[in-house]
Amino acid sequence: LATIRENGEPHVAPVWFTLDGDDVVFMTGADTVKGRNLRRTHRAAISVDDPAPPYSFVHISGTAQMFDCGDDMDAAFPHAWTISARYMGEKLAEQYARRNAVAGEMLVRLTPDRIFAQAELAD
Repeated sequence: LATIRENGEPHVAPVWFTLDGDDVVFMTGADTVKGRNLRRTHRAAISVDDPAPPYSFVHISGTAQMFDCGDDMDAAFPHAWTISARYMGEKLAEQYARRNAVAGEMLVRLTPDRIFAQAELAD
């Protein structure tokens, strides 16, 4: 995930994410660099690649909406569970979702303004 720091420098960090329709959904701490940048600009970009031949990627940039998990933990939990299940498996999903859908964490929905993708680069 790429965001822009207050001084204009880029900030890039890996994130766990899922898709909800065309939106990219992820969570981050409200007071992290990502969280502060997103609250200030409401803009981000994400690049995801398929590391296996023949290699593909998608780049998405767009507008971010942030929701404080502490405001409605019940609404944040299903998204936190889905994200956790994707990365940790269904057996650990609830444990990680309960850890992440808490006050101080934000659920972020990145709605694409631009999508660029290329498939089978090594074909």
